[in-house]
Amino acid sequence: MFCSMSEQDESKNRNGAPDPATHTAEQTQWSVLESNQQTSRHEATPEELRATFTAEQLDGFIPLAESERREQQARQAQQARGKGRRASLADTDLSADIDAGLAKLDPLMIHPRMSSRVLCGIFAVVFALLAFASYWFGVQTTSGQGYEALVIDNFANTVPQWLLDYNLGLTNSTVVVAVSLTFGAVAIIVALIRRRWWLAGQLVVFAAVSYGLARLLKTVLPRPYLMEIRSSTVNSAPSGHTMLAIVAGIMLICAVPHAFRALCAIIATVYSTLVGTLVIVDRWHRPCDVLMSVFLAGALAALMLLFTRTSGMDKPGNRVSSPTVQIAASVLITLGVCGSAYAAYIVWQIYSGLQYMSSWSVSGACMSTGVLVIAINALVCGVILALRQLTASPLSRLGQIGAPPAPPRK
Repeated sequence: MFCSMSEQDESKNRNGAPDPATHTAEQTQWSVLESNQQTSRHEATPEELRATFTAEQLDGFIPLAESERREQQARQAQQARGKGRRASLADTDLSADIDAGLAKLDPLMIHPRMSSRVLCGIFAVVFALLAFASYWFGVQTTSGQGYEALVIDNFANTVPQWLLDYNLGLTNSTVVVAVSLTFGAVAIIVALIRRRWWLAGQLVVFAAVSYGLARLLKTVLPRPYLMEIRSSTVNSAPSGHTMLAIVAGIMLICAVPHAFRALCAIIATVYSTLVGTLVIVDRWHRPCDVLMSVFLAGALAALMLLFTRTSGMDKPGNRVSSPTVQIAASVLITLGVCGSAYAAYIVWQIYSGLQYMSSWSVSGACMSTGVLVIAINALVCGVILALRQLTASPLSRLGQIGAPPAPPRK
């Protein structure tokens, strides 16, 4: 009977009667679910969240007061500035590392070729010697003083009339000084805009030394009295106005990018030639004063280019050969050499009459003076143009756009 009762209980359990253990577990599960639902429906207040989470976890989830929002924005801005400074320092370090690496791979990234620097030194010495030769012939010899006396007295009668009528105001000392200073200021500004810091400093020193040397030599150099002349016996070499003009033109040649160097060389030649010619026409200076100034400026410019360094050179990606520079430099140098040779031939023809100031020597002296002023200005500007291109844009595989041209392969 007990067995039948147990069987009945088991049959009841199998028929769906609740089991006490099962019923207790189900009640526990339902209570947990209800608690979770109540918790999910409960919205925590900002104070409760602040007590539970950190400030970083609360950022962006809790409505902030105006003062707190401003503080948060200030912190974010400060963090952004810190990241920007770190990025800038990283870029600077990277740029320095790149420059150092390029310098190891190619020394032409930091200085011109040795041959170019040697060439600058040679021309500096040659121009300095020519400046001294101009002074020595015109001042220290009887024939030279006779030559200059003939030119001073008669040169204004031999120049073209259109040059006297359309002299652009260059017979006025103030105009010459103003134009020269303007050219020099433009050159320095261009160098600064191009971020050529070393070059800008070189140009300032070049201008100061050139002007100071001209003033010094004019007071130091003697002028002996060798023959009777109607002009002043006081030394006037070198010409300060011509020095200003040629120095300003050279500064433009050295400051501008390679695309404008040829144009600036032509402008410098024309401007310094006009000033040099007009100071002789107005009897401000003798011919050798003008030639000495141009040669001195060329010597100092070549010496300046001898010390060209990284920030005085063109950027590596901009270093290309310039056809305009090659053509202009070739034409100017050829004009200078041929003109000087022609003028020297004229002087040789009239040399015997210079010490007596013979009348038949007047036309030759005036003609040779005009040719020499043009030729020497062209020669100096052409040489400086070529030297500037050589020192500023030394071509190499790292310093130019593309590989050097090579013949086609069969």
